[in-house]
Amino acid sequence: MSSFPHAVLRRGSALLALVTLVSMWAAGASQARDASPRSVSPRGALQPDEQAVVNLFEQAAPSVAYITTESEQRNLFGSAEVSQGAGSGFVWDAQGHIVTNFHVVQGARRVFVQLDAGKPIPAEPVGGAPEYDLAVIRLSRVPKDLRPIPLGSSRDLKIGQAVYAIGNPFGLQRTLTKGLVSALDRELPTANFREVVGVIQTDAAINPGNSGGPLMDSAGRLIGVNSAIRSASGSSSGIGFAIPADLVNRVVPSLINKGRAPLPGIGVTPMRPDLVARAGLSGVVLAEVGRGTPAAAAGLRPFNRRTGELGDVIVGVNGRPVDTLSTFVTELERAGIQSTVELTVRRDEQERRVKVKVIDLRE
Repeated sequence: MSSFPHAVLRRGSALLALVTLVSMWAAGASQARDASPRSVSPRGALQPDEQAVVNLFEQAAPSVAYITTESEQRNLFGSAEVSQGAGSGFVWDAQGHIVTNFHVVQGARRVFVQLDAGKPIPAEPVGGAPEYDLAVIRLSRVPKDLRPIPLGSSRDLKIGQAVYAIGNPFGLQRTLTKGLVSALDRELPTANFREVVGVIQTDAAINPGNSGGPLMDSAGRLIGVNSAIRSASGSSSGIGFAIPADLVNRVVPSLINKGRAPLPGIGVTPMRPDLVARAGLSGVVLAEVGRGTPAAAAGLRPFNRRTGELGDVIVGVNGRPVDTLSTFVTELERAGIQSTVELTVRRDEQERRVKVKVIDLRE
């Protein structure tokens, strides 16, 4: 039998399929030309908790500062190069004082502050406290609508309560993040063997550029100054630290009035920590005791350079053990200036307790 009829049938089927595809394409093209934007479904009002966060941001954002700095550094060939830095801050008062971290403006030869959507304003240093990682700068031109941030207290914070951070991470201005108070009473190492006590730990996202910005409670009040993160990558890992507002409220007025922060002490010069560790000792070994100081009045005895006699070693403050210089300084800071502390002192393998007044060593 001839295959001709079968060939004709195959060709006819192919032609029919082609015509069908062309018709479908034409119909689809016609429909595409008739397409128009879809109507938007009404959302309704924001949920109360959402609206509360929106209100918080709108109230607090004008008080947050975007800080940029210029510093001069020497390269490997000894030539001067200008490096730029960035951080955050917030308006402290109507006189144009801006609070930030000390490390944000440290070594800067020029500092600029941008508020809300305004232009950058030059700022001058007022005072710095590296031991608290706090600094105050002042705007060279004070806007009329300057809005100081509302001040709260860090004393009554609870683990689990909501907190909010506004800052400029990676230069992205006016960034809001939300988290919780993860822990309280953390310690944050700073400068000169010191640690800030009572530090707030939070899981609110804090990244490079957030430093110096405000940490706020749900009422939009300042409860801390974002200062550091713990991260292997250098970016947020959910462990951030903020200097407590009660400490900020004690230090900042002193920086504005005197350009420096008070330095609690008892009038002793401790031996260098590396020498103490090398000798296999723990505690605070007294290298010198100043004349007319509370330490001298309490009868504390320093290391005798002539005979090599060890003298007194401070091993406790107010019942808390002291094994390093940093913990000693921390306990004096915890007690506060003008307070009286009870020292546990070891001399000739015997311990005794003496009471000593804490003074401001910078007075």
